[in-house]
Amino acid sequence: MTGPNDVLAAAEGHIASGNMPAARALLLRLLEERPRDGAILVRLSYLESLAGHYRAARDYALRANATPPRDMRVSIDLVSRLRTFNEVAALRGHLERLPPPDRLPITLLLTIAAQLSYLNQQDDALRLLDEARRGDPDYPPMLLARGQVLTYLGRFDEAEQDLLRCTALAPELASAWWALSRIRRQTPEANHVDALRKRLAMPPRRPEDPVLLAYALHKELDDIGDQAAAADALDRACRAKRVLIRYSTDESTAVFERLHALPAPPAPPHPPDGDEPTPIFIIGMHRSGTTLLEQLLDGHPGVRGLGELYDFTSCMRYATDHHCRGVIDATLIERSHGVDFAAVGRAYLDGLAWRLQGERHFTDKLPSNFLNLDFICRALPQARILHMVRDPVETCFSNLRELFSDANPWSYDQRELAAYFRQYRHLMAHWHARWPERILDVDYARLTREPEAVMREVAAFCGLAFDPAMLEHQSRSRGVATASAVQVRDRVTARGQPKWTPYREYLQPLIEALED
Repeated sequence: MTGPNDVLAAAEGHIASGNMPAARALLLRLLEERPRDGAILVRLSYLESLAGHYRAARDYALRANATPPRDMRVSIDLVSRLRTFNEVAALRGHLERLPPPDRLPITLLLTIAAQLSYLNQQDDALRLLDEARRGDPDYPPMLLARGQVLTYLGRFDEAEQDLLRCTALAPELASAWWALSRIRRQTPEANHVDALRKRLAMPPRRPEDPVLLAYALHKELDDIGDQAAAADALDRACRAKRVLIRYSTDESTAVFERLHALPAPPAPPHPPDGDEPTPIFIIGMHRSGTTLLEQLLDGHPGVRGLGELYDFTSCMRYATDHHCRGVIDATLIERSHGVDFAAVGRAYLDGLAWRLQGERHFTDKLPSNFLNLDFICRALPQARILHMVRDPVETCFSNLRELFSDANPWSYDQRELAAYFRQYRHLMAHWHARWPERILDVDYARLTREPEAVMREVAAFCGLAFDPAMLEHQSRSRGVATASAVQVRDRVTARGQPKWTPYREYLQPLIEALED
């Protein structure tokens, strides 16, 4: 006799082989028999995402959330699904229906903490990780996760202790070595260079391990001033990462061309007359100084810094019923022609209301929202757009030496990186022409030299009175879950010499491609 588990297994087989219609048919048949089975609903949500159907995938996830939580394995998958759709209210509701944290398995505590950290709810994530630590103080994945969250909170000494403990207990965890390298500036007397070289000489346990270890080695060698060896390590890291990802400059170019070809709106939308909050979008290339600008703005009593949000992308995915992998893709752009942008703007503000505590302004600091800028201007006429501008070689070098998760696949090859940068600059010039007076360019070098003068200009553009507290960013304890989590806690300083100067010879392909 074929049971429900056999049918589920058969559906999984169809999904693995790419036969989505057969998998859907099996799961829907099983759902008729068990309409409140969370496991089936979660699988249907995953299937619809794979098929690119955003609304159906979201609806199945919400239906699964409406069922009583019985299976912890289903809860682990469901929490991830709800975060994918930025359904934070539903996610929090699900957490409230679970047993108390001290009765949850450590694996579920870690999963929930990871999703809360992704949403930049670092304090909530840390509470769950502290509970996991009480359950097993020497569990390496817990130590790694806790070290990362403590880093985001600026508690670097505690983070370093957890990560050192993790590498001592589980030296094979390459991600722990990578996180440890970023905690502080290494010195010739205190570093992990020998340990990293030893780990790199061993057969990798996972394809990602050489990437993590080589990036860590590059960072530590750069810290101690051995730029020649650091360049070799960076080259090794980039090559190892590039073979693991799929990226096409031609496909990227097609996306930029479709954005250039978007029809102009019939008339500029008027800002609403009501009391709606004013979003401040901070955009630009990654590693251009967006985190620093947000940290400064967050010091204003009327501004709440919310970090890197994917909420606008989620609203556009829902409006176009398309589940794209990145912030945007060609299909979403094509489907945007019939979108009700006023509804997108309302959904965006409604979805973020839980994060605000009475502030009239808030920041949304996702650099790659420059791709969404036309849609943002249509959907949110009251929004302010701050565009961080930084020297091209500095920006690109900083991207090259940063290991991103799944984002920025263009940043691991010097010529691909330069091509993307040129496309970005060209698109921003187009947006400036289309949306005059909606965008303020903020020069990173000038911000580090003259922070007060620049922040006065930024405040005026955003409709704010300048507040000196904006310049006291080092004293803040808010979570910063970006690649700049460590650097942004330092005082604002202007470099006498660009960071890339010692790497000039290594960076010749990048420099030449940018000059082209």
